[in-house]
Amino acid sequence: MEDSLDDTSDLFSDPDLWGNQSSSFNMTAANKSSVFEAAVSPVMNRTINVLMLIIVFITMVSMGCTMELSKLKRHIVKPKGVAIAVLAQYGVMPLIAFCLVKGFQQTGITAVVVMICGCCPGGVLSNIMALALQGDMNLSILMTSCSTLLAFGMMPLLLSLYCRGFDLQNVVPYVDITISLVMILIPCGIGILINHYRPQYTKTITRVGFTFMVIAVLGVFVLTIFAVGGSVLTVLSPPLMASGALMPFIGYSFGYVISWIFRLNQSERRTVSMETGCQNIQVCSTILKLAFPAEVIGPLFLFPMVYGVFQVVEAGLLILVFRCHQRFTLKEKEKYQPAITEDQHKEASAETV
Repeated sequence: MEDSLDDTSDLFSDPDLWGNQSSSFNMTAANKSSVFEAAVSPVMNRTINVLMLIIVFITMVSMGCTMELSKLKRHIVKPKGVAIAVLAQYGVMPLIAFCLVKGFQQTGITAVVVMICGCCPGGVLSNIMALALQGDMNLSILMTSCSTLLAFGMMPLLLSLYCRGFDLQNVVPYVDITISLVMILIPCGIGILINHYRPQYTKTITRVGFTFMVIAVLGVFVLTIFAVGGSVLTVLSPPLMASGALMPFIGYSFGYVISWIFRLNQSERRTVSMETGCQNIQVCSTILKLAFPAEVIGPLFLFPMVYGVFQVVEAGLLILVFRCHQRFTLKEKEKYQPAITEDQHKEASAETV
C-alpha cells in the first residue's frame, strides 16, 4: 500500500503528465479560464445559492421535527451506527476515489480533483435522501454532524496522505465546514424543540417541508443543468464522468453492505448507505477555489457539480425502487391477508367481553 501511495504521489506531482488527458483538455490556459468564467453567470449562481440556503433551512427544521431526544440519546450512548458511517465516510470513500484514479489512469490535477471529492465530509443531501428513504433521521443528523465535525482533522490528514506533491493542507475551508455544521445543528434544534413542546404541529411541518424540498430540489437541479450542462459536456473527459458516476454508486452500495454485516436494522442500513455515498459538494468546490487559480483548475472546477448531479440522480433511482418495493409489498400483504370468518369474529368478541 505504501508503494502505491508513493507512485500516486509521483503521479500527482509530475507536471509533464498533466497534458495526458483527453483532447477536451488540450486548450490554452486562457481558453480554460474563459470556459470556467462563462459556465455559471453571477445572477444564476446567486439564485442557486439563495435557493439552496432556503431549502437547507426549511428541510433541516422539518427533519428536526422527526427526531426524538430519547432515540437521539440512544445513538449517542451506543454509537455503533455512527462509527460505521464515519469509517465508511473517511476510510472507504477516499479509497474508492483512489481506486478510480488508478483504474482510469488519471494524472496530475485531474486526479487531485477526484481525490478531493472523495475526502470531503457528508452533507445535507444525505439527510434529504435518508428522509425520502424513510431512514433513521436521528442517526442521519448525528452522523452528518459527526462527519462534518471530524472534517477539521480528517481532511488535512487525508489530503496530505493521498495528494502528496500538492500542498493542500492549508486550503481546507474551515469556515465553510463551520457554516455547514451550524446550518445542520440550528434548524434541527428548532425542529426538535417544536416536536418536544408542540408535537401537534410536527406532522404538518414535516409534510409541508418535504413537499417544498422536493419541488425546490427539482428547481435547483434544472437551473444547474441549464447553467452548466453544455459546458460539462464539452470540457469534462469520459474518465472524469465515469468517476463522478461510479463514486456515489459504490458508496451507496458499500454503506448498505457494511451496515448489513454489522446487523443494523433496515432503516439504519438505508441511512448509512446515503451517508456514505453523499459528499459535501460545497466544501469540495471551496477547496478547488482556494487551492488552484482559474487558469490552472480551468473546467475541472465543474467536476463537483457533475458529481453532485450523479449523487442526486442515483439516490433518486434508489428511492424510486424503494417506494415501488414498498408499495408492492403492501399490496401483497393486503392481498394475502387471511379473512376473518363470522365464527372467529364472535369468538374474539366473546374473549374481549
